[in-house]
Amino acid sequence: MQAFCKIREALLIRKPVLNQEASRAFRMYLDGITSFIFQEDQPEKADIIFVPGGNYPEAAERAAQLYLEGYAPLICPSGKYSRLKGHFELMLSSGERSEETACALDCQTEWEFLSTILIRKGVPGEAILEERQATFTWENAIFSRKVCESRHIKVQRAILCCQNWHARRCLMYYGQQFPETQFFVCPVSTRGITRDNWYLDPEKADVVLSEVERCGAQFHEIVRHYREGKSYCRPDDWKSPFGRG
Repeated sequence: MQAFCKIREALLIRKPVLNQEASRAFRMYLDGITSFIFQEDQPEKADIIFVPGGNYPEAAERAAQLYLEGYAPLICPSGKYSRLKGHFELMLSSGERSEETACALDCQTEWEFLSTILIRKGVPGEAILEERQATFTWENAIFSRKVCESRHIKVQRAILCCQNWHARRCLMYYGQQFPETQFFVCPVSTRGITRDNWYLDPEKADVVLSEVERCGAQFHEIVRHYREGKSYCRPDDWKSPFGRG
């Protein structure tokens, strides 16, 4: 943990170290974090595409593309809004409003927003499942599973469309809720963050390193609840400041 804190300090405060100048140990940490966080697969035929919430259009656009290319017959976007904000707020990575996102400005939930994007991109409404309760990622996975169970959908193979820096935690959560499912993570880049540049900018580094911390903090609470015989952690049960999101 001490070593991780030193790496975070170096990335957030000091001038970024160029690849060719990085020490062997520093490069090892960078490569390890990059490989862990930025999970990505080639898409394959699946039973469903999951979109784990969000107030940005890119993941829904990617899901629509994969649907139209015939990779899956169903899409399950999930989300109410961030519990930290308490309301839905549109975020555009590019800072510009497209025709698709402009029509979603009055949406009240992430599900409404994502569904609007999907429909405008050509996905029929009957192919879109509804989940509008989740307020953080763990709930996205839990409630998406409940939606599939209620419709008797057997998910043997699934595609996961999410932000690239959020890919590992999404895969961990959805994999926990669908333990017999094979997942193909097909992420999108948001906030200008990529696996090659995340550590070169303090703001990008903060996003990625905070995600590393959430992976540890949230699963600490999940493991604790399972030891106590609980299968679901209520939002108020999270103790860590990185526990929700």
